[in-house]
Amino acid sequence: MKMVKSLILGSAAGLVVLGGAQAADLPVKAKAVEYVKICSLYGAGFYYIPGTDTCIKLSGYLRADVVANENSDAAYANASLAGTRYGNSFTWRSREDLDVDTRTATEYGVVRTFFDATFNWTTDAYAGAGTGASVYGAGAPGNGSSGNVALGGVGVYYAFIQFAGFTIGKAISQFSAPWTNYPGNNFDGLVGGGGTVTGVNQFSYTADFGAGLSGTISFEDPTQYYQAGVLNQGTGTGALGAFGSSDYGGTVAPDIVGMFRVDQAWGLFQASIAAHDNNPAYYGATSLTGHPDDVWGYAGALALSIKNIPTGPGDTINIQGVYTKGATRYNIQDLAGGIGAAVMFGGNSKVAFGTAPDTVFGLGTSQQLIQTWGFRGAYTHNWTPKVFTSVYGAYAGVNYNGTAQALVCANFVATYGAGVTTCNPNYSIGQVGTITGFTPLKNLTFSADLTYTQLYQKMGGTALIPANAATGKPGGVYTLANGNALQLLLRAQRNF
Repeated sequence: MKMVKSLILGSAAGLVVLGGAQAADLPVKAKAVEYVKICSLYGAGFYYIPGTDTCIKLSGYLRADVVANENSDAAYANASLAGTRYGNSFTWRSREDLDVDTRTATEYGVVRTFFDATFNWTTDAYAGAGTGASVYGAGAPGNGSSGNVALGGVGVYYAFIQFAGFTIGKAISQFSAPWTNYPGNNFDGLVGGGGTVTGVNQFSYTADFGAGLSGTISFEDPTQYYQAGVLNQGTGTGALGAFGSSDYGGTVAPDIVGMFRVDQAWGLFQASIAAHDNNPAYYGATSLTGHPDDVWGYAGALALSIKNIPTGPGDTINIQGVYTKGATRYNIQDLAGGIGAAVMFGGNSKVAFGTAPDTVFGLGTSQQLIQTWGFRGAYTHNWTPKVFTSVYGAYAGVNYNGTAQALVCANFVATYGAGVTTCNPNYSIGQVGTITGFTPLKNLTFSADLTYTQLYQKMGGTALIPANAATGKPGGVYTLANGNALQLLLRAQRNF
């Protein structure tokens, strides 16, 4: 019995040891997977980045455009207005837009970053080589001719940080109304107000006064979007062409923008002002020729939005007006630039000129500020929850003072000949349009947008125009007359 008891105890001890060894060899239990969690602090679509307290939202759209009677997807191009075989009957663009929005709650408030990039493929255009041959890829940057993304284009629209009221980076100008170029349209080229739809570098501070009241002070980079031209008329008549040549020096000062906004359930009211420094380089080729002094220009705008008007639920009216002196791009905005330069409108025997710089100057003279005024607006009606129609319009006037007219006209007549019986560079632009959209499914919209533009110029007589190889226009005598253009934009867009 004593032997049996010893064997049983020994066996039990061995089993305990064996069991302990086997338990030590078992794998450690895996840590629970941290699944993506919904972040409800900032609205729908936000999720916590795993392992952090930062929320992120991915959004954007995919868009396909077809623009009839135009060589560009944004604004009017000379080739399409010249009435020659180099004009496109249509231009096609496909775009993917991607937004990345992150937000982190801190003891000092929410820190936000926002990034918006676009990837484009746009049909380009043919241009004449002047030899009986043509060249493809002569269109605007970002079409088939540049960008190097599968021969398309890539763009960075917005890239900014927001924290404690500050906005730092590339964002829409604080001067612009919330609808920027689009009071009720898809067409990019409306005059009558500020733009920067694709963002402008800035350092801004916004104070929230409560009850929908806020005010902003902003310092913004003028170089890309707010320089309409300081036109040097040269050392003699005709030396630099009909309207002179742009003659900027380096950037000296940012544009200074102030904005006050009232945002209520009934709609929105906004007042904006801007100061813009015009800094030319030299009268001639070197610093020895001297230069005109810098001159500050300015702009002011009022904007009003009225929501849910009696004509139907969701119906809106958006209107704004603007005045500028030496700050033209706050009226004839960057994507309307094709209208704000010398443009040849259709027909074989007529030409219309309209150039809207910030200033002009001649040898030994000071800069002369160009004045402009304008407005734009739209009324949008929802026929059903899935169908809407908007009617919109815009207008801008451009005025040169007496000194500026004399400087420009000396060059204009010297360039285009004695057939110019009336030289007056003042002009105006009128635009009207309508768009109808259909949304069969949530976030999927099909639309058709028709825009008519009329340029009213004050030049009279005829102009001896040299041959233009790119458009195929022959040299000869052209009648100085008003011009017009018609464009149809068809779009399919899926937001996500």
